[in-house]
Amino acid sequence: MTFKFTQKARFFRFLLVGILNSAVGYGLFALFIYLGLHYSLANLVATVLAVCFNFISTGKLVFKQTGGGTATAVRFALVYAVLYGVNVLLLFIVLKTGITEYLAGLLLIPVSAVLAYILHSQFTFRSPKHLSPALSNTAT
Repeated sequence: MTFKFTQKARFFRFLLVGILNSAVGYGLFALFIYLGLHYSLANLVATVLAVCFNFISTGKLVFKQTGGGTATAVRFALVYAVLYGVNVLLLFIVLKTGITEYLAGLLLIPVSAVLAYILHSQFTFRSPKHLSPALSNTAT
């Protein structure tokens, strides 16, 4: 019972922090589109900047991570590399429908949020005993 409550509470915190993180990421994406960047470059720059913000907010507020170490930061960055690739592919597909880049980026937020939670909970912030020695924080 406690485990299920803890998992639900963590997912709820993830959703709340995700709203903040999504606002930051989408705000940056929209700003770079407005400034004339191609959607793939706008997405790349926004992702890189948002990852720095998200690492701190997600780690501390959702997964109660303090410090985390280099290995956690690398896993976090790897997850966002995957998310970036998925987003660019989905943007390419969705933009074929004729909708604007702004709306396409907005529509993809829920997909990115669910994928990010799964990857972070199972890979980035998973306890070191579940990771290979090369990926655990004990190596840092």
